[in-house]
Amino acid sequence: MGDELVVPTGYRKTERRSPRADTTSTYTALLAQVRTAGLLGRRTGWYWGLIAVLAVLLGITGGAFAVLGGSWYQLIVAGVLGALFTQFAFLSHEAAHRQVFASHHWNDRAARYAGTFLTGISYAWWMNKHTRHHANPNTVGKDPDISFDAISFRPEDAASRTGFLRVLVRVQGYAFFPMLLVEGVNLHWQSIRTYTSRGPVKRRWAEGSVFVGRFVLYLGVVFWFLPVGMAFAFLGVQLAVFGFLMGIAFAPNHKGMPVIEPGRRVDFFSRQVLTSRDIGGGAWVEYFMGGLNHQVEHHLFPSMARPNLRAARDMVRRYCADQGVPYTETTLVHSYVIVVRYLNEVGLAARDPFACPMVERLR
Repeated sequence: MGDELVVPTGYRKTERRSPRADTTSTYTALLAQVRTAGLLGRRTGWYWGLIAVLAVLLGITGGAFAVLGGSWYQLIVAGVLGALFTQFAFLSHEAAHRQVFASHHWNDRAARYAGTFLTGISYAWWMNKHTRHHANPNTVGKDPDISFDAISFRPEDAASRTGFLRVLVRVQGYAFFPMLLVEGVNLHWQSIRTYTSRGPVKRRWAEGSVFVGRFVLYLGVVFWFLPVGMAFAFLGVQLAVFGFLMGIAFAPNHKGMPVIEPGRRVDFFSRQVLTSRDIGGGAWVEYFMGGLNHQVEHHLFPSMARPNLRAARDMVRRYCADQGVPYTETTLVHSYVIVVRYLNEVGLAARDPFACPMVERLR
């Protein structure tokens, strides 16, 4: 029972796995292969090219904003801006993982200031949350991404809902994607809560001042150049696009994958592979998801540059096959079907806990 995982209904590839005596050497051997292939090296030139492209697109979007003035076509600009902010958020995420530059200082500054200033998301909040997720993906009580929130990821959480949230959780799979339209607001709100909290926050004042400056400048420009009603509409569209694109990029990676219950001991290699899902597709999927479509590889090698993840994918798949460890990959559309089905199944516990097959298995 030492390495037992709780497998959601509909998950077809992974069964309960017995302990392995060589779990440490398993990952070490794969790491050696990846390092020998040169896939842990930096791709700084590639990232500078990406930064240049995003900067040019941001400049063109700003120019369009200035030219259009009080036209309702500004809502198109707002949508484009939301998409660009998403790409900058991906870039900030990669810098936080030390993927972009060889220098720790450059990565930290790029993630902390460029990310906070351009996307309006607190680097301090993101690092605290994301570091815990990477250490214990889909682990109950340790992974904040499956913690008790507006969406329930475990039948026990769904069954404990009351009032409006109990009504919502019953159809949460269908409501999940519409709810992402307000995720941009939530991300900004979590950042504000971080800076105003009483607990310790690394570089609170330096980073917080950048965060405030970002909104003073951004909101000042929008409300100075646009009529009030149009300005609010502009912000609404930009935030909706930003939150939705962020959500649908992160949602397929772990939702509906095996959940590790408290007290279960699972080795690093198994934990990262069995709880993660890769998304197949071409370069457009990779750009759309900021490289997060290679989720298994990203969790095994967090500092690996985005352009190297695709090459590592083939290596990891072969290695998993040799080790008898299931490697999960599906299409983008099918991953969303899995997410909806899984969340709705969890939500059954809010209707009748005795009718939920997941609850029955967990008894």
